[in-house]
Amino acid sequence: MPGGGQCPDCGSTELVEDSHYSQSQLVCSDCGCVVTEGVLTTTFSDEGNLREVTYSRSTGENDGVSRSQQRGLRRVRDLCRVLQLPSTFEDTAVAYYQQAYRHSGIRAARLQKKEVLVGCCVLITCRQHNWPLTMGTICTLLYADLDVFSGTYMQIVKLLGLDVPSLCLADLVKTYCSSFKLFQASPSVPATYVEDKEKMMSRTLQLVELADETWLVTGRHPLPVITAAAFLAWQSLQPSHRLACSLARFCKVANVELPCPAPSRLQELVAVLLRMAEQLAWLRVLQLDKRSVVKHIGDLLQHRHTLVRKAFRDGPEGLEAGEEEEPREQCQGPGQGKEVARSPFGLPAGKRLAGPALLLPPCMLKPPKRVCPPPPVSTVTGDENISDSEIEQYLRTPQEVKDFEKAQAAREAAKSVSNPDVQAGQG
Repeated sequence: MPGGGQCPDCGSTELVEDSHYSQSQLVCSDCGCVVTEGVLTTTFSDEGNLREVTYSRSTGENDGVSRSQQRGLRRVRDLCRVLQLPSTFEDTAVAYYQQAYRHSGIRAARLQKKEVLVGCCVLITCRQHNWPLTMGTICTLLYADLDVFSGTYMQIVKLLGLDVPSLCLADLVKTYCSSFKLFQASPSVPATYVEDKEKMMSRTLQLVELADETWLVTGRHPLPVITAAAFLAWQSLQPSHRLACSLARFCKVANVELPCPAPSRLQELVAVLLRMAEQLAWLRVLQLDKRSVVKHIGDLLQHRHTLVRKAFRDGPEGLEAGEEEEPREQCQGPGQGKEVARSPFGLPAGKRLAGPALLLPPCMLKPPKRVCPPPPVSTVTGDENISDSEIEQYLRTPQEVKDFEKAQAAREAAKSVSNPDVQAGQG
């Protein structure tokens, strides 16, 4: 019977099955070449010449590999190709998936966790090779829940004993900003909104570094901070045309999703810029607000390190040192003479200028409110038992003390009369 393969010697497609005892052979009817020997199982090379062979009848190269694991390995390779990762990354991710699948807890897990395992292996590989890839990107591609993904990620790292470095913030800024649709003119982007890619990336990176120095990035997801920094950098390059644009409209024009905490990160970053602007004399007289400070972001970033040190660190120490060095002045008033200490700013002793805020993480500056449980409600009925020691606390006058002693003596006498047998036994 003709088969669907081709003879390796003559190239003829006239292949027939020739039964030899209990084993069948595939033979070319033109030249007589035995294409496949009769074996109980087949390999992938045999399956190329034969028709489709079911998994239960084929061993091949996936001997002992379950269908679920084969599906996962295919998804690992597909995800690496979608992300255009190098071939070495693909091999490493496949090896991690195979190692994780050997554990019984992973094999017995639900299908949702096995799907997430694919992204975890790829993300671990990218982190180890310093490839800028975020957890949110993987979750978007796999339609996975972020909480489930993060939990599985930590479990796999601990289970395999891997050393995964943290993501480089600079590479993440460049990768994330490259996805903005603001660098080329298009019908959906107004001409005044188009910006040079290198200028925007450079200023965004400076703002992200400023946020990192002031504790705005520590312990938080980096994308909301980068989004807020990119928005401020984009506004500061052409403030006259862009100050009226909101953060939501910016994300819509740039064709990126607006992270939920991004407005809060924007307010915190603007507050840091306002504190820095107070240290420059030519900006202090302008009385800047959260909108006008955007125009001077270039000047603030140029002297970033000095302004941060003065605004958050050297302020209180400088004031205290100045007060110690200032001599006490004699201020004579009409009819009285006393010493009044003067600070270098002309303020009386005990008063000082409002010092800069401490450079602390936001979770310490604004700690979450703790819910205090209400005190238990105690209902007093008057029938509660009161001990003798507690009764003595309520005695006020000597007469009350005497009455209390008489009552105790009468009670003891009543007890002795009611129990004559006990007294006889004691006698």
